[in-house]
Amino acid sequence: MEKLLAPINQFLSCPTPQQWVTYAAKPEQLNDLLIDHCNCELKAAQTAIFLVRKYAVDKASAEKLLAWSKPYADYVYNKQRDTDAFLQRQAKKNELIGELTCQTSQSISQELVDKMVRLVKEEFHHFEQVLHIMHQRGITYSNRRAGRYAKALMSQVRTYEPAALIDKLIIGAIIEARSCERFAMLAPHLDTELERFYVSLLRSEARHYQDYLSLAQMLSNETIQPRVALLTDFEGQLISQPDEQFNFHSGIPKESIAF
Repeated sequence: MEKLLAPINQFLSCPTPQQWVTYAAKPEQLNDLLIDHCNCELKAAQTAIFLVRKYAVDKASAEKLLAWSKPYADYVYNKQRDTDAFLQRQAKKNELIGELTCQTSQSISQELVDKMVRLVKEEFHHFEQVLHIMHQRGITYSNRRAGRYAKALMSQVRTYEPAALIDKLIIGAIIEARSCERFAMLAPHLDTELERFYVSLLRSEARHYQDYLSLAQMLSNETIQPRVALLTDFEGQLISQPDEQFNFHSGIPKESIAF
């Protein structure tokens, strides 16, 4: 685990504050933690699908991606919440149907498709895994208000291409790296089932961050390190500040701060 986490800890500008870990590990926060984690897995998949649809494939392929994500969107946003039926159906069929046709205008179209399709499949599977754990524990999925984390990061995206895509890919790397780091920090404080599950997620999350980062560098004619440093510093400030709402990627929960 230490070998896996070493490059992630070097990539991020700072570790998660201990106050967040202590608060997140409280038994009374478990429901919110798992619900938001489940939601984060879906958002990660949808973000990757958005990037592929916008930058890498034709219209017909974009429709195939939407069809792939539809059962998950129906469950979460359209509140078709027969969890048993959903889990049984998705366990048998979590596959993209048909081939995707890349656009020729984007230099990294094929690489973007290859890496993001694999990521989406894994994130959908993680969503199912978290939902299954919740279902076994009698925790009902519910929609949660989005926190400030992702929105604040996206506010830093430059407004012209390819810089905008480079920034989105770097931000994707940051979010995946922070997820991996928090899984590792939380795992020892959770029950045996959740500890094993969170540790099992580390390898794929670490690869996701590397995939995003390598795509960003492939797209740029110069080193992306200055931009990485700026965005990771911004992210470090976000998670180090007090936060009104507790989420998997939130800053320090205000309730945990002693006045």
